[in-house]
Amino acid sequence: MAAEWSVLVLTCQRGGCVSAFQRELEARRLRGGLGPRPPPLLLAVEDPWAHLGSGGATLNALLVAAEHLSARAGCTVVTSDVLKEAHILILHTGRDFSFDDCGRAFTCLPVEEPGAAAEALVCNLDSLLGTMTHQLCVGSPPGVWVCSTDMLLTVPSAPGIDWDGFQGVRVIAVPGSQAYARNHGVYLTNEQGLVHNIIYKGTEAQIQQCAGPDGTVPLVCGVVFFSSDAAEQLLATHVIPPLDACTYMGLDSGAPPIQLSLFFDIVLCMAGGVTEQDFVKGGGDTSVRNARSVLWAALHAFPLSMACIPNASYDYMTTSASDHIRSLTLLPSSASHLCFCKTAHSHVDQPCLVEDGSSVTNCLLEGAVRLAASSVIQHCHLQGPLEIGPGCLLSGLTVGSSSALQGFPLRDVVLQGHHVRLRDLPCRVFTLTGRLDDWQSPAERATYLNMPWAEFFHRTGIREGDVWDAETPQGSRCLLSARLFPVLHAQEALGLEDVLWLLAPVASERLARWRAAWRMSWQELLPCLDKAAELGARQALFFLQGQHKVRRVLLGRQDSSLLPLARSAVHEGYHEAVLGTLDEVASTAGDAGIAARALACIAEVLGCMARGEGGLRSGPAANREWASAFGRLESGDIAGGVRELAAERQKWMSRPALLVRAARHYEGAEQILVRQAVMSSCQFVAVGQADLPPLGHWVQVACPARLDFSGGWSDTPPITYEHGGAVVDVAVLVDGCWPIGARVRRISEPELRLISLGGTPQSEVVAELVCRELEHLQDYCQPHAPGALLKAAFICTQVVQFPSQKPLQAQLMESFRGGFEVHTWSKLPHGSGLGTSSILAGAVMASLYRAAGKAASTESLIHAVLHLEQRLTTGGGWQDQVGGLVPGIKIGRSKAQLPLRVEVEEIQVPDGFTQTLNDHLLLVYTGKTRLARNLLQDVVRNWYARLPSAVQNADALVSNAEECAQALRQGNLPLIGKCLDCYWQQKKCMAPGCEPLAVGRMMDALRPYAYGQCLAGAGGGGFLYVLTRAPRQKEALHRILAKTEGLGNFSIHSVEVDTGGFSVKVVGCDAEDCACPGEHTAVKAFALTHS
Repeated sequence: MAAEWSVLVLTCQRGGCVSAFQRELEARRLRGGLGPRPPPLLLAVEDPWAHLGSGGATLNALLVAAEHLSARAGCTVVTSDVLKEAHILILHTGRDFSFDDCGRAFTCLPVEEPGAAAEALVCNLDSLLGTMTHQLCVGSPPGVWVCSTDMLLTVPSAPGIDWDGFQGVRVIAVPGSQAYARNHGVYLTNEQGLVHNIIYKGTEAQIQQCAGPDGTVPLVCGVVFFSSDAAEQLLATHVIPPLDACTYMGLDSGAPPIQLSLFFDIVLCMAGGVTEQDFVKGGGDTSVRNARSVLWAALHAFPLSMACIPNASYDYMTTSASDHIRSLTLLPSSASHLCFCKTAHSHVDQPCLVEDGSSVTNCLLEGAVRLAASSVIQHCHLQGPLEIGPGCLLSGLTVGSSSALQGFPLRDVVLQGHHVRLRDLPCRVFTLTGRLDDWQSPAERATYLNMPWAEFFHRTGIREGDVWDAETPQGSRCLLSARLFPVLHAQEALGLEDVLWLLAPVASERLARWRAAWRMSWQELLPCLDKAAELGARQALFFLQGQHKVRRVLLGRQDSSLLPLARSAVHEGYHEAVLGTLDEVASTAGDAGIAARALACIAEVLGCMARGEGGLRSGPAANREWASAFGRLESGDIAGGVRELAAERQKWMSRPALLVRAARHYEGAEQILVRQAVMSSCQFVAVGQADLPPLGHWVQVACPARLDFSGGWSDTPPITYEHGGAVVDVAVLVDGCWPIGARVRRISEPELRLISLGGTPQSEVVAELVCRELEHLQDYCQPHAPGALLKAAFICTQVVQFPSQKPLQAQLMESFRGGFEVHTWSKLPHGSGLGTSSILAGAVMASLYRAAGKAASTESLIHAVLHLEQRLTTGGGWQDQVGGLVPGIKIGRSKAQLPLRVEVEEIQVPDGFTQTLNDHLLLVYTGKTRLARNLLQDVVRNWYARLPSAVQNADALVSNAEECAQALRQGNLPLIGKCLDCYWQQKKCMAPGCEPLAVGRMMDALRPYAYGQCLAGAGGGGFLYVLTRAPRQKEALHRILAKTEGLGNFSIHSVEVDTGGFSVKVVGCDAEDCACPGEHTAVKAFALTHS
């Protein structure tokens, strides 16, 4: 579950670059970072005054939200009625932060989210959004949530907040130690859970009074919820002076500024132990006291309750460098929805040099960059050799800074590069401080670079008058106001070396150069920080390291998905850079498998650019404009082909429809390279010589069908040679017959007669085609062309040379003194899922080899069919031909390597178990025709995208196949059934949508009577095979299904394991003399040997 927001408001300080923060919100909406149903209103709201306070910012944000909701409701004035059913979230970015130019909200965490739809840096803002949307706020009534972003908040997935009968206002607390509470706020509550008071930096006795039975105290964590009634009353105060000064309307009306705290000026007035007199008097000046009086009258009547979340944690982001480094290098508590990692969104050339206990986020570290434990690097592009010791924080350093750092062993320092804008002049400024330094402590008892100021002055030659004006009081002389950091120089460009020398002063000219520069203090720099430029630089670095990730993942053959990065690149306008990198990898890898995956990634980028428009991703890919590039790929010129593809791509980028069509052609190009990779299996096709059968004598092959018991899809290219595959197959007779067959004979006419029969060799001719010229074969690679499979078989067996300068008739007369006639048949319906097309291809090739005077082993036929299906462009795997050409029960395997080789192991089952399996196995024809082509395209697309679900499922398919093989060896029917059920779930994960509604009803009806069941093949229709609990259940199952509504035309068929294998026979001239393929005749005049 997730909270569904009506409005999401992000407040920022005046001059805090509201437009940049608005872009950040929109970017999160685009990449799915705001939940499944993002808020219709995203608002970055600037505080009207420089020091408004969290209370004033809340009132202003509430007014802006109500105004936008009122406008959407068609109102012409602000009306509080719009708050009745609204769910509003207000996030305050708060004050400036010493360690991140964009504030605590945009401080990046060392986190990667592999399950995210789009890859992006994870900021504290994102963490809090996730916590609020998916945990804290789930189930809350309409109202307004207000949350600070100045803390790291960890909450359990089920916080257990009871909203029954809730009224008024509720604060959220987390349990903390009494020691921690001494510097923070805590709630004092009564027995009913209502807040009595808020204690800030209380005495030991006051804090002890707040403690619970376990000794912990409820810490103020910056989160509060206003019911819609309370929010209405708070909103009503925006027109009452002096509270009107908190809003932009007050600014526009000329009201004097006022500063209010959310907790101590608004929430506190509802605490039960606070009197009106004490509350009002507690205000600072007259305007605040008047504001408190108005707030008391408006809100005091509302009950203020507290929800303290067990096992939650709160870590305020202090100005201590030690605390900040610790928070980024220690794992968050187990309750967190985030998982910190040592290296996040970074490319590190030598990761072994990054010690455990350190943290690298959004960085590019090239060469030897050594990082010690307890150190953090963020948003840096550095080149080694560099050595960064413990206790360091480096941020915002560009590659040009690397030379200055070399030879400077850093330790316990904070080194930052900043984007600064001085009016219209952008520039880079570097700051250097010590880990132990305090920004605001007076210099006389403070440190700079971890040493007393006096020692620093002595070591560097810098004088106190260089950094503070003479009129600056001693008590105001602190690091915050020290003009230490060079900004501009009249004659020279400044760089990192102009602050690094402070660590190891060696030459007087450095001191003179430093003195000659115009310098600023951190206090003076803060209002000049260019947040938009900083966010832009982080984004540019993110995609630069992302390009390195593309190279690393593809060239290293890693199972990491690049699709989230592609989506982000499109959202953020970096798609051209990513496309260029993919072009580079595809053209220079020198490996067809890597190049194919790179082309598939380009197709994904183009698909993302279409943004869900332009039509379906699957479709034709044979436009003539792409033919030249395809031709180069077919010829083996991958680099040239990729260049031509890229040039053609530029013509198809103008609108979604063209982008989708271009993506289809990139997938077509990828398939060319997949075919080339799979054709490496040809080296395992060994063809010998045999006697040439007499002219007119038929060579007939009859084959069983196959049932895939587990592991299917793992045999599909490219999965089979990139991941490795294992499939358990069973060769079966259907209703006592071999259902698939082919026969070939030589004829005197130099032509190819291709004839498709009905279900048996005695059936009538369904289709007939005669090929007399080579050009009649040129559509062999178009699967739906008439006779395509048979044409491809003649070419792949090399009975016919194609292409060739020698005419077809001349080839046939020269080699065979005539042509060939081929008949094929299948008793199985189209789309049966029983492997018909691949097994038929094996039958045709076996008969054709033999009719041409050649002999091939079963292993050779398995690989020859792989070759044929690649030439045919159907792109199938190897499980079908293994199932139909190898007898009995077996497991086929392929390793994650090229060349692709399939190895088959017979599964030895207990004596008598084959008959037991026959008695318990039934086929149900569902009456639905599957469309495996589209399923295959989707599966390959998901695999190339390396979706985590696809990778995990591929692992599971292979492991389930091995478990199923073991269950068969044991003869354990219940365990086999469990493997079948698991296999069906894996198929549905691999190809969502492969279970039609009627099939689901059928499986539900049969489940009580079955150990397990599964649709054969890719699913989507065809045959369902059922392993029944009781033997010989054909009639019983028929009665059950006959009573089940919505099934359509189904039929039930018996199956039995075929232990004999396919047969190859040379028989007489008369076709009628051929034995029925369903009869197990022992007559095998010429038989192929099984490997």
